[in-house]
Amino acid sequence: MRWVGVLHAGPRALVADLSAAEVHGLQRWHRDDTTVIIPDDLVLDSQVDGVVYRRTRRHLPSMRSALSLPTMKLEPAVLHFAAYQRSPRTAQGVMAAVVQQGLTTPAALQEWIRRMKPLHKAPLLRTCLEEIAGGAGSLAEVDLARLCRTFGLAAPTRQARRRGSDGRLRYTDAEWRLSDGRTLVLEIDGGFHMEVEHWEEDIARERSLLAADRQAVRCTARELREDAARLAADLIRLGVPPRVVQRGA
Repeated sequence: MRWVGVLHAGPRALVADLSAAEVHGLQRWHRDDTTVIIPDDLVLDSQVDGVVYRRTRRHLPSMRSALSLPTMKLEPAVLHFAAYQRSPRTAQGVMAAVVQQGLTTPAALQEWIRRMKPLHKAPLLRTCLEEIAGGAGSLAEVDLARLCRTFGLAAPTRQARRRGSDGRLRYTDAEWRLSDGRTLVLEIDGGFHMEVEHWEEDIARERSLLAADRQAVRCTARELREDAARLAADLIRLGVPPRVVQRGA
C-alpha cells in the first residue's frame, strides 16, 4: 500500500507521518491507513482506498530519506504528524516514543522544528523535547517532570539501577532521597500493568527492591495526567523535598 500510494501520486509524493515512522522502525504506533504527503498543487485524478493524502506547501525533496521507497525522514514525518493532532497527549506521546525507542534524539527533533518553521504546536513540542532531554524516557516521565516543576518538588532520579534481593538488575521509575536518609521510590503503572501476569510480576519486583531504608509507593499514569495535585500532596506528605532554585535561575 505504501508503494501504491506514492506511485499513484507521482514522483514528488512521499510516505509520511506515522506510516513513514513505521518504515523507520517505530513500534506500537501502527495505523491501518497509509499516509502519503503530496505537493499542494498536485492534481489527483482519483483516490486510493486505504491511502490518506496530505497536502503541503513545504519543500518535500529536503525531507526525503535515502530509502528506496519514497519516504519522509523520520524527524519531519513525526513532527508533521504531531503538529496536526487534536490531542496534545498524542503529540507528546509520539515524541517520547521515537526517542525512547532509540530512533532519534531530542536535539535532532529540535533542529527539525527550527527547519520546519512555522510549525503548529511548536512551543508544546519544544517543551516536551526539553523534558525528554532532561531524562524523561516516556510520556509518564514527562508528566512527572511537569508535576515536580508545577508543585515545586525536587526532580527525582529516574531509571535508577537497583539489584533486587533475587540478584536481578532492575530499574525504578523515580526515586527521591529524603531528609532522614531514606529513599522514596515511585513506580508509575500504565494500562498494561493491570494485566494479571504483569501485575504479579510488578508486585514481586517491587518487593525485591525494598529495604529498611527504601519505601515504595505507586501511582497510575492517569493520576499523573488528571489528578496531579492530589499525587503531589501525597508525595510532599511522604517527605519529597522541595525544589531548590538556583540564584539567577
